[in-house]
Amino acid sequence: MTDGAVGKKAAHVLIAADKFKGSLTAVQVAERVTAGLHRIAPETAVEALPVADGGDGTVAAAVAAGFARRDVRVTGPLGAEVTAAYALRDGTAVVEMAEASGLQHLPPGVFAPLTATTYGSGELLRAALDAGARNIVFGVGGSATTDGGAGMLAALGARFLDAEGRPVSAGGGGLRDLATADLSGLDPRLARTGIVLASDVDNPLTGPKGAAAVYGPQKGASPADVTALDAALSHYANVLETAAGAGAAALALAPGAGAAGGIGYGALIGLGAGFRPGIEVMLDVLGFAPALARATLVITGEGSLDEQTLHGKAPAGVASAARARGVEVVAVCGRLALSPESLSGAGIGRAYALTDLEPDPARCMADAGPLLERLAAAVARDLLV
Repeated sequence: MTDGAVGKKAAHVLIAADKFKGSLTAVQVAERVTAGLHRIAPETAVEALPVADGGDGTVAAAVAAGFARRDVRVTGPLGAEVTAAYALRDGTAVVEMAEASGLQHLPPGVFAPLTATTYGSGELLRAALDAGARNIVFGVGGSATTDGGAGMLAALGARFLDAEGRPVSAGGGGLRDLATADLSGLDPRLARTGIVLASDVDNPLTGPKGAAAVYGPQKGASPADVTALDAALSHYANVLETAAGAGAAALALAPGAGAAGGIGYGALIGLGAGFRPGIEVMLDVLGFAPALARATLVITGEGSLDEQTLHGKAPAGVASAARARGVEVVAVCGRLALSPESLSGAGIGRAYALTDLEPDPARCMADAGPLLERLAAAVARDLLV
């Protein structure tokens, strides 16, 4: 430290960014930003805390923060076995439904909007219970499914039967044949376990803002499929009202019920889960507060900074927490679609986009790592030297 810097707190940069979807994991983002910062300011202390908002990448963020990764063979969304992981530390498990029931388990160009199942997500939760988890953060997002969590609940002991007493077929489409639901066989350990439903969306189960209407098309659902799925989910909620009581209808309208193809509803009604915005939960679990206390600058980000970012995505959660502590925040991203005013309103001082360096989106995706290092070097020139 030079004489002129006496009394000034040494720079300590906290990198708390989400993945750049399709290009870089959150861990890789942190590595590239660190390399770019140190290219210009090699003496600067840099701390990496990859973050996630409950969707795909949530387990990886927990593992990066010191949780143990546990791999399990479970039923994938199409019925074939897949390898899925959850994270465990000191009795707390981080379970990511996309690990078992996510779009990444579908072959390229193949979708199954009516038949994809969340059964494997239930198996993953059961594995966490078997490992002794007393608290579970259940991150939901990136799903290939729209079955209202029926598959998940079936894996945990619930029964969903048609008029002839046979199990209904897998997927949201099968729920149209549902005649009776029995939740009495659910794993009794669930009642003794604290379960948090962590999601970045607050959609209800059905209707124009529901699971099928908003997210079904992303999973290959045609307009006719969306109509059929929405009707099937409405029927499912009506049947569950008989099985679980009048509160079932209210839970179908509750924030998060429509998350990940309605698995949020299944978690609320069958697992006794409480809903919290995913980024808030994950910042707590990952130990963000003590890391923030050490920071003089926070770098957050994700692949696209846009209007969705402002509604519960990781960068907005990070910036909100940092602003409350008076710590400056900048963002790095692949694409920037927010005005300076919107960024400032979210607590982000400025944003650096890969497209500033390479306007072609395909090249940005292909060369995201080196471009991100260059962006981080620009951050260091602007703010650290």
